[in-house]
Amino acid sequence: MSEGRIDLLARLPFLKAILNSRAFQPALMLATLFFFTLAALTGLFGTPAGSRNFGIIFVWIVWWALLIIVLVPFFGRLWCAVCPIPAPGEWLQRRGIISRVPGRLRTLRWRWPRRFKNIWLQNFGFLGVAIFSTIILTRPGVSAWVLLSFVLVGVILSILYENRVFCRYVCPVGGFIGLYSLLAPLELRVKDTQVCREHTPKDCLIGTENSYGCPWMVFPGSLTRNTYCGLCTECLKACPKDNIALNLRPFGSDLLVAKERRLDEAYKAFIMLGCALLYSAVLLGPWGWIKDWANMETPAHWALYALGFLTITLLLLPGLFWLTTVAARRLAGQQTPLRRLFVDYAYTLVPLGLAGWIAFSFGFVLVNGSYALVVLSDPFGWGWNLFGTAGVPWTPLWPRLIPFLQVGTLTIGLLFALDIAYRIARQHSRDHHSAFLTTLPIAGFLAAVTVGFLRLYLG
Repeated sequence: MSEGRIDLLARLPFLKAILNSRAFQPALMLATLFFFTLAALTGLFGTPAGSRNFGIIFVWIVWWALLIIVLVPFFGRLWCAVCPIPAPGEWLQRRGIISRVPGRLRTLRWRWPRRFKNIWLQNFGFLGVAIFSTIILTRPGVSAWVLLSFVLVGVILSILYENRVFCRYVCPVGGFIGLYSLLAPLELRVKDTQVCREHTPKDCLIGTENSYGCPWMVFPGSLTRNTYCGLCTECLKACPKDNIALNLRPFGSDLLVAKERRLDEAYKAFIMLGCALLYSAVLLGPWGWIKDWANMETPAHWALYALGFLTITLLLLPGLFWLTTVAARRLAGQQTPLRRLFVDYAYTLVPLGLAGWIAFSFGFVLVNGSYALVVLSDPFGWGWNLFGTAGVPWTPLWPRLIPFLQVGTLTIGLLFALDIAYRIARQHSRDHHSAFLTTLPIAGFLAAVTVGFLRLYLG
């Protein structure tokens, strides 16, 4: 077992038995598919008032809070294991839901273009959703069509290509979950890579009588990061050598894996950080005119807002960080290529970016969370009162505690980012002094971003 790891499957035999069951994952996916369908139906046929519509409240407040505050930081890509969006396409491929159907997946077996074997499509997909986010968050019909379009794209890609091409290369949500899963203390890995190298055939890739090959097209024997493992546990069901482990490990371990750092992931870090800052300004800030522009008050104003949004996330933040990297390289006298340093140090933004999203979510979710009780009893806004909570008044939860939660979260994120910055600098430096000098400009950038967040939240 790797140092600092605890194999949960070895410690908890019942967990291994559950995950080996073919019925376990489909049962959870059917449950989430029920709520997804309800969210789409209420968006299409329910009240247009977002605060009274199940689709808006349970997707963009309840689900979002669960995802960004709990699931991603502590369980990585666990949501991807139960996500309902790829379920219809995957079940069509497999010609079934629970039992393993013999034969190959039913698709046209097109080959995914090599130029798109990255997360650039996810980056631009997320930006597309982000630019329209204020509209999506407030208009149930628009929100419903966005959700249904994800399913439709997933089904089409499942017909054309084998496995979860949509999840791996296209899904806007999957892109940021993959990036932030690098921080999570949960990982699926092999116990002994030598066993995987020597064993043929690769059952985890091609499947067995009781399992499919990895839907994410990942070979567990070479897996070193969480980014592209959807925790579906097909490899666990397939491995005849009992060589799969589900480990608890230190937070942020994957951020120190140097060999797989990439520019597309680095840009995802800038996009997510920029979106967290801009969302905080639009939805929580005192500037009502920005929210009006984002909500498409007029096409011209929205165009200006979209242009500013793209400029900040794709040019301003990366440009400032590039200058920061130049300063860090010169200060320490490093010889590593500048592009390499830029990509590597961009991973310091991952813990700070996630902290920013959590801090934003505290301010947004706790203020509006009481609406969930209302729509639970009256999901369509038709005057129902299924559970007796339809008349619950809007009540912000812990309003005085929110600033403390935000400050504490951002402080932890900053300290975590500074630690990662120094440890990445050590990978490029001869000694402690050189690494310390390198870290100084990076620390200045991280501190400035943190101050920006605090300025938005505290005034």
